[in-house]
Amino acid sequence: MKIARIERNGSAVWGVVEGDKIRVLSNAPFEGFNYTGEEVPVKGARLLAPTAPSKAVCVGLNYRYHAAEMKEELPKQPLLFLKPPTAVISPGDDIVYPPASKRVDYESELAVVIGKKCKNVSPDQAEEYVFGCTCANDVTARDIQKSDGQWTRGKGFDTFLPLGPFIVTGLDSGNLKIEGRLNGEIKQSSSTAQMIFSVPQLVSFVSGVMTLLPGDVILTGTPAGVGPMKPGDEIEVAIEGIGALKNRLALP
Repeated sequence: MKIARIERNGSAVWGVVEGDKIRVLSNAPFEGFNYTGEEVPVKGARLLAPTAPSKAVCVGLNYRYHAAEMKEELPKQPLLFLKPPTAVISPGDDIVYPPASKRVDYESELAVVIGKKCKNVSPDQAEEYVFGCTCANDVTARDIQKSDGQWTRGKGFDTFLPLGPFIVTGLDSGNLKIEGRLNGEIKQSSSTAQMIFSVPQLVSFVSGVMTLLPGDVILTGTPAGVGPMKPGDEIEVAIEGIGALKNRLALP
């Protein structure tokens, strides 16, 4: 099932994508599927980030070759950091280049969307709490990340978390092709099968630290091939079974 969140009459509404139509829901899909009877054409719909998370929990260095390119040791347990909800933007929105930075990087990632309140779950239970998956870009002010010695500022600027275009349910998150394309050129190409910690392991680990709420996202790490963007560049995160998330880097 493919879920969209769209702008409708000045408000954000969710809907189920069926062919070339979106069947509008009266509530968030995490609460069940209550249809209003209204249908909206997919073509021309203003797609919003498909979830409005209370928090985005991100996982660093979760692909072996990315850890190598960053000259970091492989983590013995998931390395967590947070992005604020104010970083979230929609498909097609501009990523804004912060004046404080001299290098802004793309990081293509699979994002897991939580479907129900989740605390202290085991890896075997974790899939019950996953609603679906979407594409994410963990945009990073790399120079600030390195100079600060911790990641909050370098990862947390407004617009530094594009999400979308859809949430897709029922995917095998353990083996999905993932690509990052800069101005149409493939820069990252891998599979989620290369993750060090699997989605069930990540959901379990994070839920042992903090309560996850419906709509929250876990970013599962980026494969090798990250690199800088310049204003005017288009970055595309494409994941098998989900689609492509496109955004441009713009000056303020």
